[in-house]
Amino acid sequence: MSFNNLKIKHMPTYLIEIPHSGNMTECKQVIKLFVESGSHLLSNAHWGCKDGVHKSWFISDFDNKEDALKIVPPFLRHNASIVELTKFNKTDMADLAVHN
Repeated sequence: MSFNNLKIKHMPTYLIEIPHSGNMTECKQVIKLFVESGSHLLSNAHWGCKDGVHKSWFISDFDNKEDALKIVPPFLRHNASIVELTKFNKTDMADLAVHN
C-alpha cells in the first residue's frame, strides 16, 4: 500500500471572540459560565479584561463554524463572533496581489 497519493484533509482553524460588558459582575459571570461548562476552552482562553478590552478569544480547529459555535456556552452564543482563519504563504500573497 502506498501513501504517496494520500491527501490529509486539515480542519479549518477558527477564531472565536466573545465580548461582554466592562461591569465587574458580568466579567465574573462570564468566567463562571466557562468554569461551569467544563469546556476545554477555559484553559485555552485569552482574556482582554485586564487591559480594558472585555472580550475572550479562542483559536481552535473545527469542521465548520456551526461546530465552533457549539462549544461556546449557550448564554454567550448570541454575541459570539466566529472567523475562519487562513495562513497565506509568500506565493499565495504574490498571486493575490497580482490578481487584485
